[in-house]
Amino acid sequence: WLERFEKEGGTNMNIKEKLESMAKNSIELKMQENEVYQLGATRFGGQPDVPSDFIWPTYMGESYDHVVKKRPLSFLAQFNCADFAKYDIEHLLPDHGLLSFFYELDSMCWGFDPKDKGCARVYWFEDISALSAAEFPVDMEEDFILPMVKIALSQKPSYPSWQDFTEAFPDDDDDEAFNAAWEELTGEDAEELPDRSQLLGWPDVIQNSMFEECDIAAKGYYLGNPEGWKKIPKEIRQEAEETAKDRWMLLLQLDTVECDDFELMFGDCGHIYFYITKEDLKARRFDNIWLILQCF
Repeated sequence: WLERFEKEGGTNMNIKEKLESMAKNSIELKMQENEVYQLGATRFGGQPDVPSDFIWPTYMGESYDHVVKKRPLSFLAQFNCADFAKYDIEHLLPDHGLLSFFYELDSMCWGFDPKDKGCARVYWFEDISALSAAEFPVDMEEDFILPMVKIALSQKPSYPSWQDFTEAFPDDDDDEAFNAAWEELTGEDAEELPDRSQLLGWPDVIQNSMFEECDIAAKGYYLGNPEGWKKIPKEIRQEAEETAKDRWMLLLQLDTVECDDFELMFGDCGHIYFYITKEDLKARRFDNIWLILQCF
């Protein structure tokens, strides 16, 4: 967006024009009714389709009742890449194969601790014909096996939340003008968090902008308290402040999932966000994602 911003007039632009210059494409995900199994289909939950040599991912984490042990990650969703190819107008995602997302729901890590690495995993399986439905690990608790739900895809322009906008334009502190411009562009209330799951685009931020947090935590620095932030070397902090928002991007945002009597909520009405660097996405290095959880 920075190149587009400079080409379209830079600092002479008003808030609406700046938002328009920052627009990204996103693929909105709408959870539908319960789904019936089909090999390689886009869906939430159920049994993941995996190759025969697949090793189910695990994570050594602490649950809400403070029990620390190795647990299998829950299978969240898979996407047949051919399904979203027509919505991925910037051609950022693979156009074939299966993209699958996992997250450890008992520990439900927040992403501010380097030890959270591995609590979420993303896999890209290029040959769908070589896949079959995986059996769940014998030690996976029933509460963390998710029902199979159909996902409908659509294309939607995406604009930054106030927190990400002010990271890019710290001198634009008129939140009322921002809200008016954002609402004009989106047709949504800027002061209400959208109930939205999506691939790509700008995240719907609940607490704070996450690009620097991804960059610094992924490099091994604890960010869970002010003391942790003080221990970050000056050059690491400076690099993150100056470049993280241009190097990292949202891969998947998942909101509360509801279907019939099933509900999966992240914290208190929160979201989980899978982030990846643009370089890693281009190289299809999905093992390098970083997950952040934010809630109210």
